[in-house]
Amino acid sequence: MSQKKRILLIEDEEDIASLIKLHAELAGFTLHVEVDGINGFRAVEREKPDLVILDIMLPGQNGFDVCRKIKSHSELRNIPVLILTAKSEELDVVLGLELGADDYIAKPFSPKVLFSRIKAVLRRGTKESDRSVKNITFGDFTLEVDRYLLRKDDKVITITLSEFGILKRLLANRGKVLTRNQLLDDIHNDDAFVVDRNIDVHIAALRKKLGPDFNWIDTVRGVGYRFKDEVTL
Repeated sequence: MSQKKRILLIEDEEDIASLIKLHAELAGFTLHVEVDGINGFRAVEREKPDLVILDIMLPGQNGFDVCRKIKSHSELRNIPVLILTAKSEELDVVLGLELGADDYIAKPFSPKVLFSRIKAVLRRGTKESDRSVKNITFGDFTLEVDRYLLRKDDKVITITLSEFGILKRLLANRGKVLTRNQLLDDIHNDDAFVVDRNIDVHIAALRKKLGPDFNWIDTVRGVGYRFKDEVTL
């Protein structure tokens, strides 16, 4: 029998935490709850869960800071983070995604949609880990598929699971235009909050992390994105 996936929920509203815990148990997950940002991050360090659900407006330390700390930590950065919050303004969504969150769901929310998103993120990770795929090299960069790492020469470039999935999909289809909907498959399989903007933000984050001279990804206006066959840097 396979081991249950472990979710850490960092949420200070007791009613919401109880609702999510109930649905987690019904979906076959184990779920641990922390109610403030400081102890929440300590729990991530201690337990190294399979996924973190993170509120933003937390006592002690806000969720944006917790997300930043997770994604900048060498041993924690590959843990998926799903932000669940009432702070649903466009700037908040963009900030959360740029800090490395793998998804962003606004309150009030549907538990069914929440756990569909969770399962999709975890399923994507399982599919990748089950495949024996060689590293993908482009220019000075190497995408280490089995380790979820992106390197430039010997330097590791921190990217989120969603950015990893999008980059790998683009690399596997060099020269082909992929629509935003096709690239959404590498984030989750359900309708997302401002889904098109999610893709655009992830692409913008990838370009920023890959450097100012990086021009391998074309924007095909009104359609999507393409990874070039040949590039002059």
